[in-house]
Amino acid sequence: MSNSRHLVCLSFDFDAISLWMAQGLTSPTNISRGEFGVIGVERILKLLNQHNILATFFIPGITMNTYPDICREIAARGHEVGHHGFAHISPVKMSRDEERRELLRGMETIKSVTGVTAVGYRSPAWDLSPNSIELLVQEGFLYDSSMMAHDYTPYYARTGDVIEEESITFGKESTLLELPVSWSTDDFPHFEYFRGGGLQIAGHVLENWMGDFEYMTSETTWGVLTYTFHPFVIGRGHRMLMLEKLIAELTAQGAEFVTAKGAIIEFQHRNSGDS
Repeated sequence: MSNSRHLVCLSFDFDAISLWMAQGLTSPTNISRGEFGVIGVERILKLLNQHNILATFFIPGITMNTYPDICREIAARGHEVGHHGFAHISPVKMSRDEERRELLRGMETIKSVTGVTAVGYRSPAWDLSPNSIELLVQEGFLYDSSMMAHDYTPYYARTGDVIEEESITFGKESTLLELPVSWSTDDFPHFEYFRGGGLQIAGHVLENWMGDFEYMTSETTWGVLTYTFHPFVIGRGHRMLMLEKLIAELTAQGAEFVTAKGAIIEFQHRNSGDS
């Protein structure tokens, strides 16, 4: 393994209709916004195949049940399938039992539809409850990808933080690894129309995203940069052109594309006593 190695994980949250359902937005227009995600996935799979890239798709259970054929195709093409809740509802306000039921329901759906056992989890809305890490460890997950305490280096998620007005006491590290994310490398806030933001120029976002990779290569000998996409967002024509340019520029600068699981396993090997 070379001393200098810079990884890129292309991750796709295939929310489809579930994102709008979770917000109670079930009018025909909102449903159609989610439906476009299937068109986006078809385009994304074609692009990834052209560049021989394996990616990670985090898929809610409702999406699995609604579009089982394309979810099976994602897995059949060798892409990693990760857990993204069942109904795309944040676990923050759930009881421990409710959150565990939602977690198990999503796991069972992924297994029944694709035959895959998910080892990675990404919380809907990137938000976790005080019980989430412990539950993920309990159910045998290898990693989570919902938090933001670093940009290029995975780290072990903690349990038992005590948040008080005058000070914060950090809890103990768990065995669950965190593959960090950021809103700045997520397509939704840049591109999706919502009150107060969205609909940015694709070229400007591309410049920002390349800047994050360039900083990683200049400042680290090893790192992984995770980009987060939503097929119903990135799947629009001009954004697909931008995604293809991103892949080409990253490749030209020496990026090595990996799944989220692949990045985590490499991190473990590099930080084990045997590496």
